[in-house]
Amino acid sequence: MGERKIIELILEQLDKMPEMPIPFGDDVSAYPIGKKQLLVLKTDMLVAETDVPKGMSLWQAARKAVVMNVSDFAAKGVKPLVILVSLGMPKDITRKGLEEIAKGLNAGAREYDTYIIGGDTNEASDLIMSLSVFGLARKDHVMLRSGAKPEDIVAVTGSFGKTSAGLKMLLENRKAPEDIRSSLLETVYMPKARLKEGLALSTTRAVTSAIDSSDGLAWSLHELSKASNVGFLIENVPLATEAIKFAEINGLDPLDLALYGGEEYELVLTVKPSLWDKAEKAVKSVGGNLIKIGKVTAKKQIVLEVKGERQVIEPRGWEHFRKH
Repeated sequence: MGERKIIELILEQLDKMPEMPIPFGDDVSAYPIGKKQLLVLKTDMLVAETDVPKGMSLWQAARKAVVMNVSDFAAKGVKPLVILVSLGMPKDITRKGLEEIAKGLNAGAREYDTYIIGGDTNEASDLIMSLSVFGLARKDHVMLRSGAKPEDIVAVTGSFGKTSAGLKMLLENRKAPEDIRSSLLETVYMPKARLKEGLALSTTRAVTSAIDSSDGLAWSLHELSKASNVGFLIENVPLATEAIKFAEINGLDPLDLALYGGEEYELVLTVKPSLWDKAEKAVKSVGGNLIKIGKVTAKKQIVLEVKGERQVIEPRGWEHFRKH
């Protein structure tokens, strides 16, 4: 059925909480605390079979479990404060392996200035790390998926294609020269959440919608389109130079790597044109980049224009429960 259809079926069976501050389908959930503040919650699960590529250490996998969750907080402009961890582990887990997992979880948490304060353990047939993250935010500072308006600027916080290329090296045995090999693998094994950028943007009131690109740039655009009921004209897909070189060597289309990959944790957002300079300055002040890639359109279609030629960006990307 695919992960998204499964979620729809589950939601149909649930009673909806009255006046939910953040609707089902966004990156985080929330509960109101007073009139102006929200308790923000997020849970995401890493499963070894589907989320840990070969060559990734247990330390790196545990750190990635933290990054996955923090990235969704980054997309909402919310600072994570504390984390709970539930671990499902095979009975043959070694002491060394368990220490690696614990150290990786702690390293990920401290990297983003948060703490793990408890959790649960159980026996499982595969390694499972399920994290729940909690934070506080002003209601009017949270950047939702909905809210994009025609003529808003579409922007991202970095280039695309490297993670997709790195995964193809690992999963399809594609070749890459030594000068780019380590860089491609680094993006797979050591992903980074754009938390500083998200927090800086949330204070500008310039962002009208936002999501992280963990399921791929194309899918992220389609999710924003669906939530905001708008379309996009994309005129610039920022391609990583390593991805371009990898595509040339392996006879691939670099745009496909950039659009339809996944496991990248850049922010994809829309910005009010009148506040673009303020948003760009805020991101640069924390050492990041904000790159214009297109604009929001009233027509609910997502189109890529390259050298005067237009093509539809398909709703493709990473999805659990589907063959890849």
